[in-house]
Amino acid sequence: MKVLVTGGTGFTGKALVRRLLDLGHEVVALDYHEGLKTEELRQWGAQVVIGSVTDREVVRRCMAGVDVVQHLAAAFRELNVPNSHYDEVNVGGTRIMLEESVQAGVKRFIYCSTCGVHGNVDHPPANEEAPIQPADYYQRTKYEAEPLVMQYHKNGLPAVIIRPAAIYGPGDPERFFMIFKRVSKGFFPMFGDGKTLYHPLYIDSLIDAFILVMEPGRGDGQTYLIADEEYVGIEDLVRRTGRALGVDVKVPHFPVWPVVLAGHICETLCKPFKITPPIFPRRVDWYRQNRAFDISKAKRELGYKPTISLDEGLRRTGEWYRAEGYL
Repeated sequence: MKVLVTGGTGFTGKALVRRLLDLGHEVVALDYHEGLKTEELRQWGAQVVIGSVTDREVVRRCMAGVDVVQHLAAAFRELNVPNSHYDEVNVGGTRIMLEESVQAGVKRFIYCSTCGVHGNVDHPPANEEAPIQPADYYQRTKYEAEPLVMQYHKNGLPAVIIRPAAIYGPGDPERFFMIFKRVSKGFFPMFGDGKTLYHPLYIDSLIDAFILVMEPGRGDGQTYLIADEEYVGIEDLVRRTGRALGVDVKVPHFPVWPVVLAGHICETLCKPFKITPPIFPRRVDWYRQNRAFDISKAKRELGYKPTISLDEGLRRTGEWYRAEGYL
């Protein structure tokens, strides 16, 4: 099939492009910037188009002959942008993608949302029916696009929504890097009791899910949480990252609320000057918001089965960071 992957030069998009090409599909990768090692995608055989999902003419050109759309592109917690930017990209861009998919006769539309739409999970683990309580503009706008996707599904465009947990793995230049970097130094300050729950998702498992929902009829009109088998407390995650790196990491504990206050103050002071704050509320949320999910629906209905354990995933990721010179 011919598959359009938006956000195709990013961490997740690039991994999906690689898998699709390996499976023999023709791939168009659309992204608004060249990204890391974009030339690799061209060498693999993908057509790479630089442009935005908010540019209808670019989207229309990319849609020619496309059978399946994998819509991963999003404004993801970008700093120094107006709040309207998230609406324009995450909601407006998705609307354009849906409209042009219909016009092009696309057979399936797969929308990548986020588990973050559930916010802090009050009664872990959360399933797909758990309360929607986004904590920031990214999470809010990712959710606001979901009803659009479902409306187009009802009108005849087969569609599926995927809500990934915390994605990590080889090729990830930033999401888990801060954890690995601090752990590699043997000292990781823990704000709070360290028992806050966190649910990782190894990149290969997420790509498995994207491939599964490409099958005609599989998951039509449904939403699925995708994560690893295991969720853990954040201190446990830190210590297991240490074991993966062969580092004996010290984890002293400090109160969390002074850091929360500092995050709000830093963000408020830096925003008028368009300066990236050293600490901000969304980063502090890692220490205090539970993220733990029930993936039984995906396992039951899609045949989803994560096969890489957390310890193996951390080991592979640590090896990649070292091989690439990050650590």
